[in-house]
Amino acid sequence: MKRNYKILLLTLLLAFASCSFTTKSFEGDDKDRTLIKIVTYLLSEFHFSPQEINDDFSKEVFDSYLNQLDPLKRYFYASDIKEFEKYKTKLDDQLKAYDVTFFNLTHDRLLKRIEESKAIYKDVLTKPFDFDLAEEYSTDYENLSYVTSKKEMEERWRKQLKFSTIANYDELITQQENDDENPKKTNQELEVEARETTLNSLDELFFYIDGRQRKELFAVYLNSITREFDPHTTYLEPEDKDRFEVAMSGNFEGIGARLQPKGEATIVNEIISGGPAWRQKGLEVGDQILKVKQEDEDEAVNIVGMRLGDAIKHIKGPKGTNVTLTLKKVDGSIEDITITRDVVVIEETYAKSSIVEKDGKKFGVINLPSFYLNFEDHKKRNAASDMKLEIERLKEQGIEGIVVDLRNNGGGSLPVVVDLAGLFIKEGPIVQVKTTGEPKEVLKDRDRSIVWDGPLVIMVNENSASASEILAAAMQDYKRAVVIGSKQTFGKGTVQTYQDLNRFVRNNTSGSLGAFKYTIQKYYRVNGGSVQLEGVKSDVVVPNRGSYLNFGERNFENHLAYDKIDAADYDVWGNYFDYDATIARSNERMTNSKQLKLIDDNAKWIKKMRDRDTFSLKYDDYKLALEKNEDEAKRFDKISDYQSNLTFSSLPYELRIMEQDSALKDRRANWHANLSKDIYIEEALNVLNDIKMTYAIKTKVATTVKE
Repeated sequence: MKRNYKILLLTLLLAFASCSFTTKSFEGDDKDRTLIKIVTYLLSEFHFSPQEINDDFSKEVFDSYLNQLDPLKRYFYASDIKEFEKYKTKLDDQLKAYDVTFFNLTHDRLLKRIEESKAIYKDVLTKPFDFDLAEEYSTDYENLSYVTSKKEMEERWRKQLKFSTIANYDELITQQENDDENPKKTNQELEVEARETTLNSLDELFFYIDGRQRKELFAVYLNSITREFDPHTTYLEPEDKDRFEVAMSGNFEGIGARLQPKGEATIVNEIISGGPAWRQKGLEVGDQILKVKQEDEDEAVNIVGMRLGDAIKHIKGPKGTNVTLTLKKVDGSIEDITITRDVVVIEETYAKSSIVEKDGKKFGVINLPSFYLNFEDHKKRNAASDMKLEIERLKEQGIEGIVVDLRNNGGGSLPVVVDLAGLFIKEGPIVQVKTTGEPKEVLKDRDRSIVWDGPLVIMVNENSASASEILAAAMQDYKRAVVIGSKQTFGKGTVQTYQDLNRFVRNNTSGSLGAFKYTIQKYYRVNGGSVQLEGVKSDVVVPNRGSYLNFGERNFENHLAYDKIDAADYDVWGNYFDYDATIARSNERMTNSKQLKLIDDNAKWIKKMRDRDTFSLKYDDYKLALEKNEDEAKRFDKISDYQSNLTFSSLPYELRIMEQDSALKDRRANWHANLSKDIYIEEALNVLNDIKMTYAIKTKVATTVKE
């Protein structure tokens, strides 16, 4: 089937396309076979870099899948693996035949081994651990072999449980040393208590494991297949699909509460500010939800012992409908409350801004968590329209420079980042995209209006990815902004599309099929370079605690290669400041900063700690190593003590909202407190202060955001 390259017009960096480009039908099979048919079809027909599904492919899937099922190698035996290995070069044939024999075998065997493990850990934890015995525990699970007998399996569990328990034991000893009021317990009593803590933790873990459904493990199998194509090609089972859509849009329909499992209970963990539950005021953090009744039902559904995901399905619902919750309050009383569901807005998803004064100048800081948009209507609230609004509000306050904080921004919509970049330049290309076998396409800002033409700094780190990298790269190539942050950003230079798989099957009676996100293109900077693997190199490199850890695309298996294409036709921003001199001054400040030198030393120490994979299970040795690490760590305490003399404040419109919303006031106060301790923000403001403007900041703004 001919590829539909026009799909880009509907899309993405996460793009959101329907399946209208194909009339392929996938009816008449059970759910597992249907999923394999659809996913393998999309991979073979539309993936940017299709793989040959052969014996070598089968071997890779086999190893990846089993590693995900049993990463600590505490379920399967060597005999299980030997039995499974007869399928090692046959999974390609099974995929082509839509056969799930291998999955069924491993699924059933895993459930059996999990049941056996319950008996093992409960038995091990009935016996005291000898913390005077000299033995070690290794966390190098990758090089661990599978056990060959039940005795070896019990020994493996014993060491893992002892490793967990020795940490509990040390914590109890430390607590007792600092407790002058209660009677002292013997070491034997503390050891018993430490084992009980480990037992409770394992009981909760296995309660969660028991709650996993077959479809969740089938998703693991499917993703072992999809990720052989590239690390961002992923099957999303129905609950993951819902979470993904909420994360991208920043809203959902429900009661506005975050829930968590606790044993068999569903507990309220947070009330979302401004949501229906917040307005109703009857639901409180710590409440247990016992039953749920819809407005058209006579009987409530008991959700005690129900999987959290299933409980949430009963509690969420369409805007305007009522749901009655039977609660066990924190004080033990039982109470029924009725909440009218509504659209719940997750404010931390959205852009937010703050004002700060430095050296007599007023600057704006805008934090952008993602390049979000609404799935159902792309013209509704999105990151570009919100960014424009925040800039307009900041300009009303007379700011003279803007910091855009993209740290930990994992990306989002491609059309949105193109619109957003256009807020800072007159017009021109923002990013280039290429599909296999097709000419490149240049995505341009065609709106000649500029919302902000003043000094601009972009902040990034190792977790700034995808759309974040497009914005940072474009501003860097145009010399429109100074990029400050880690040595390089994440390095994700690929474009994905998103398919709701339910659209492929008419009259589906198997329940939701979930969704599929797969790579269809690569994107390139306007200068022709790719950010794939390489990321965006910061103009001013500042160390952070993760500087020496393995972050980024280059650390993923099956990543696509780095390459280049021809540059687009673009004009560098008419410099109103000495770009190179500004960067040189910032680098000099960074080099001479004692705080940053301390942060760099801390990053090296963290790397050393993370690389350690052998631990003593003899308490005296364990404690000695712990104390040594704590002594080394003390010299880094000054990092968190750092405080600038900067004061950050909310904009007037937010101050008015805070009069009615104390939760928003608290969140902003925490954000501002963190900004005042953030040496990276401080340096970004120093850079803005260095930039010499040669003409006045224009006050006229664009009246529309490109759609």
